[in-house]
Amino acid sequence: MSQLRVSVIQMQVELGEKERNLAHAAELIARAAKDEPDVLLLPETFNVGFFPTDLAAHADAAEEGESRQLLSRLAREHRVNIVGGSVVRFGPDGEVRNTTYVFNRVGQEVARYDKIHLFSPSGEKDRFAAGTTPSLFTLEGISLASIICYDLRFPELVRGLALAGAQVLFVPAEWPHPRVEHWRTLLRARAIENQFFVVACNACGPVGNLVNSGHSAVIDPWGEVLVEAGEEEVILSVNLNLDSVAEVRRRIAVFADRRPEVYAPAPQCK
Repeated sequence: MSQLRVSVIQMQVELGEKERNLAHAAELIARAAKDEPDVLLLPETFNVGFFPTDLAAHADAAEEGESRQLLSRLAREHRVNIVGGSVVRFGPDGEVRNTTYVFNRVGQEVARYDKIHLFSPSGEKDRFAAGTTPSLFTLEGISLASIICYDLRFPELVRGLALAGAQVLFVPAEWPHPRVEHWRTLLRARAIENQFFVVACNACGPVGNLVNSGHSAVIDPWGEVLVEAGEEEVILSVNLNLDSVAEVRRRIAVFADRRPEVYAPAPQCK
């Protein structure tokens, strides 16, 4: 498969309003499915927002939570692969996790990822349990990867996914307006340095006392912005020419020219 059609669902998420958020997500997924994408992407914590004070009252059950069941059913009904943004849920250990579920066209879970880097300025690091395993998975025979929001600031994680064979990186987020230029710059940087596609979905509009910045985007392996949203709710759909990953890597052989044997530990500065 040399083409992958993706749809990015930039939506407003209401803090603590799980029932309303899930209904809205279902409506937008049905609308996006009319564009006949291969893969749909939702924003981070689309079920309850980032994040309610009383997490225990809002988090999904560990295995059969409402959000997971909804995503599985909608993937099956619309015959579409879904990278389910992320949801706030309980882990099997009783700790709260920020988790991405990935479902194939028949509603089977093919991957799940617990956010590795938790955003300490917001208190996420104190309220959630961090994941320990990067997310690499296959859909439609294509090697794909996903991270969540703050993970974007850690190039080591993303480079590892590229080295493992990922051709497309999915990035769900709730990235606030004051740092929107960081978001836009980091998306392009991760695409350019790893020479693969970056498909990023941010929430938009107010959530609690913050305003999410929108500007969901799809970036190609050369760092060109194929499509970018503004600050309102929107569905972006675009075809990815996967052959361009190999083409860009032939033009500038970053991976062949790497010298990891000298990178770490860094020499002491004198």
